[in-house]
Amino acid sequence: MPKPFERLCIAALLCFSGLVQAALPMAEGAKLKLVSDQFVFTEGPAADAAGNIYFTDQPNDTIWKFAVDGSLSLFMDDAGRSNGMAFDGEGNLLTCADEKGELWRVAPNGEVTVLVKDFAGKRLNGPNDLWVDPAGGIYFTDPYYQRPYWEHSAPELDKEAVYYLPPDAQEPLVVADDLVKPNGIIGSSDGKTLYVADIGDDKTYAYSVLADGQLSAKKLFAEMGSDGMALDRRGNLYLTGDGVTVLDKHGKHIGHIPVPGDWTANVTFGGEHGRTLFITAGPAVYTLAMRVAGM
Repeated sequence: MPKPFERLCIAALLCFSGLVQAALPMAEGAKLKLVSDQFVFTEGPAADAAGNIYFTDQPNDTIWKFAVDGSLSLFMDDAGRSNGMAFDGEGNLLTCADEKGELWRVAPNGEVTVLVKDFAGKRLNGPNDLWVDPAGGIYFTDPYYQRPYWEHSAPELDKEAVYYLPPDAQEPLVVADDLVKPNGIIGSSDGKTLYVADIGDDKTYAYSVLADGQLSAKKLFAEMGSDGMALDRRGNLYLTGDGVTVLDKHGKHIGHIPVPGDWTANVTFGGEHGRTLFITAGPAVYTLAMRVAGM
């Protein structure tokens, strides 16, 4: 039986753990809700202006729509093996189409425009995740993950880098090439801070964004990597992998949201009021009601 001092320590730890979990901005009594587990591997959730959420089932080469009314429907097949996605200010869906190492713009009617197909005449590794800045420029990560649907077995580029495509530009710029394997990426609402997860080195960094889109003042934000990421309006950062880990705007650990399955790939905010956390995890997608809206 523990001694009095040991019992006191255990009680304090349990209390502290409870406080940390209580700090998570979930709605009162909220529980993880399964939307569907009919897929193979889900990724890339992105919400449109109305709060409808689009996500990919990459092995099946499809994009799905989870509407604010709770309905689930197929939005697009032959989707270029789309991975990470985001909406631009005109309501177009931007996707990391890594079947041919491209960046796509998909109009609401499904019409596809290829925005980026290579860099300096070489095939990109496989655009993975992206973020659209307030000016309409696009930051995207380009790690190399060998895909079973590729005919090649080695990258053409020497670096796994982070790129920026300025508004109306044809060629992206390299803005970071000192990471092992950049993956998740997202920026602050004011466009001044960019977060990039180096999943290959198990770290997440924060950069200051310069007027021309270049990055500076690289700072370690968290001693963990991430597949996908999201931000809420309080500046809390949501990292994925083993469930969802939530950090405040200073990088302090707030708490952890357990998610069934071996891997939680990505997360975003959506729903009618932007207070639904949408989570992709292997064959399944989940929602969680929150007290705070997404960025």
